[in-house]
Amino acid sequence: MSFSAGLVVANLYYNQPLLNLISETFGVTEAAVSNVALATQLGYAFGLLFIIPLGDKLSNHKILQFDFILMIIALVAAGMSQTLFALVISSFFIGFTSAIPQLFVPMAAQMSDEKGRGRAIGIVMSGLLIGILGSRIVSGFIGDMYGWRVMYYAATVLMVILFIILRWKLPNLKPNYNGSYGNLMLSLWHYFKTEPSLRLAALRGALGFAGLSAFWTTLVFLMEDSFGYGSTIAGAFGVFGIAGALGATVVGKLNDKISKNKIILYSAILLVVSWLIFLISAESIIGLILGVVLVDLGLQALHITNQNIIFSKNPEARNRVNTIYMVGFFIGGAIGTTLGAIAWQHLGWTGVSWLGIGLSVLILIVHLFFRKKTI
Repeated sequence: MSFSAGLVVANLYYNQPLLNLISETFGVTEAAVSNVALATQLGYAFGLLFIIPLGDKLSNHKILQFDFILMIIALVAAGMSQTLFALVISSFFIGFTSAIPQLFVPMAAQMSDEKGRGRAIGIVMSGLLIGILGSRIVSGFIGDMYGWRVMYYAATVLMVILFIILRWKLPNLKPNYNGSYGNLMLSLWHYFKTEPSLRLAALRGALGFAGLSAFWTTLVFLMEDSFGYGSTIAGAFGVFGIAGALGATVVGKLNDKISKNKIILYSAILLVVSWLIFLISAESIIGLILGVVLVDLGLQALHITNQNIIFSKNPEARNRVNTIYMVGFFIGGAIGTTLGAIAWQHLGWTGVSWLGIGLSVLILIVHLFFRKKTI
């Protein structure tokens, strides 16, 4: 599940180091080409909302079959796009279908006992986040060497192979929910309305991921302007982010041993520190590397703790509470992508850094005011 989550979620992030190349192909501005990343993240949020709740109703194998067919078509369409609009539409459906790894996280929680739940979630999340960060390395290299279209065709081949493996190896789980799809979707509002800890987790996650999305969307432009580097170097920063992502398993174990309120507090402080480092590192590769490690570690710790909190309640509806949480998480990412592009266009890297600082401080404020409702 960890390996599969990483490969599928990578589809969401291949485009970020390629934005400069795509803008040159279609002759559009940096702000306009950022709509490719925005559409992908919005598609992911919609996929979470409309596909993942089905994990409480349908066999995971049935969901995979429909999802992978649409995903493969969307990847081919992206590679063949002749206009930016066509690429934006294809990117939306790539995001929509790449929500499927979020079925694996509740599965890991379901298949673990209470004492090992944090560790299991951490293992799957490590794979998922390594996929997020590793995708930028791969796409940056392939983009520079062979062009951005080849990345989408390569991803298509990977998804065909992965679908065959999943059909063969993934346990076939059949949930017990017998209501209609309409009632299933309506129940999302019930859980959102009645669970303050879920609402707070979604808000914290959204603010944290908004900052990270602003960083990765604009990093490629900073590399070009300040250092004269292309998409390969921008993507290579994913190597340093992986160091932070590997902390997911450690954080998962800590979740089983110490206060979740403390982990959230330390995570928010770490995010603020990482953005302060970014602020003074517009012309420092070392500073940017340190910031990447810290910002990914901080968000990982926050994210895994959020998920451990929401999965500890309502075991019959883990896919639905995960849907609510992750929709908020990726709506935050989409907003962060947009705000990051605007901040870059008007204020450059300084504007992006202050945006990240502001979002991280908001996490800290929300937690300090409402920490009694966190768990």
